[in-house]
Amino acid sequence: MTKKYVKPAQDGLVVRRPLDGQPLPAEGAWVDWSGYWARRKADGSIVEIEPPKKPKAKPASQAGAAAKEAD
Repeated sequence: MTKKYVKPAQDGLVVRRPLDGQPLPAEGAWVDWSGYWARRKADGSIVEIEPPKKPKAKPASQAGAAAKEAD
């Protein structure tokens, strides 16, 4: 199944997930693309967006040095 990153089309708009009834977060979330989400997109309730970039992890040598400085 295809996954897409979507969010409500307007601030304050509540779009519920079909499986658990929980609201889609305003900042967006990954969803399993289905007829439900295709209909929500067609009626203008959601928009597809780029997922947020994951922060790059610091190399272990830098992370350890930062922890020692904090002590």
